[in-house]
Amino acid sequence: MCGRYAASRHQDQLVEIFEVDEVVEPGPTGPNQKPYTAPRWNIAPTDQVAAIVERAHKADDQTTSRDTIRKLVGLTWGLVPSWSKAPTGGAKLINARLETVAEKPSFRKAFTSRRCLIPADGYYEWYASPNAPKSARKQPFYIHPTGSGAPAGSAGIDTPLMVMAGLYEFWRDPARDKDDPLAWLTTCAIITTAATDDLGRIHDRMPVQVRPEHWDAWLDPTLADADAALGLVHVPDAGEMTAHAVSRLVSTVSNDGPELVEPMPAERVEGEES
Repeated sequence: MCGRYAASRHQDQLVEIFEVDEVVEPGPTGPNQKPYTAPRWNIAPTDQVAAIVERAHKADDQTTSRDTIRKLVGLTWGLVPSWSKAPTGGAKLINARLETVAEKPSFRKAFTSRRCLIPADGYYEWYASPNAPKSARKQPFYIHPTGSGAPAGSAGIDTPLMVMAGLYEFWRDPARDKDDPLAWLTTCAIITTAATDDLGRIHDRMPVQVRPEHWDAWLDPTLADADAALGLVHVPDAGEMTAHAVSRLVSTVSNDGPELVEPMPAERVEGEES
């Protein structure tokens, strides 16, 4: 599972890294939520998240020589299938299992033509020690590419980017005219698989990633072969990702800042106060 993550790259960095042709202006956000283009260290379900997508462009659009245009967009995290009667329930579909994403009705259509890249620094999981009493609070861990424990760009450090495999879907409110911008909701889910190496001790699921050499193919909306798409994802090898305990401040979604990913002293891991 991936239910909380950090993504601190600035908009200009993402545009350069992913060769983005167009940045879609952030839409309205909920209380205490930042625009999707802002660096954040505590992204939660129902937030607007930064994602890279490719869409067909109009014939008179000279932005790119490709048949598609690459966009940096804000997608609501928690997928709402196009056939849903209402937009509720998206928060339950924040992850799609790699093992069934090509067959499950909620994700099958999006997987064949609406795949996206979701950049991140790392993600969080909560772990309960087998020896701890049932009343004990779970300890949060920050899981990230090996060698990238510091926030992106901090102290001049160029940390590795974790690019998660995602998919997205459009839902239309039938009560509104189709030309009304408020009639459309665009949502996404992150694809996960069984955790590898020691990460499985913290949580049995982890996000799958897409390597740079496969970004173009993954984003290509004309690639409708599910088996070919499945062959583009990368499951991190043992040792490719690492984890460290962090403050329980991350458990409160309103908390945000680079201090949330800082390693917590080992002596405080078991007995930290709120």
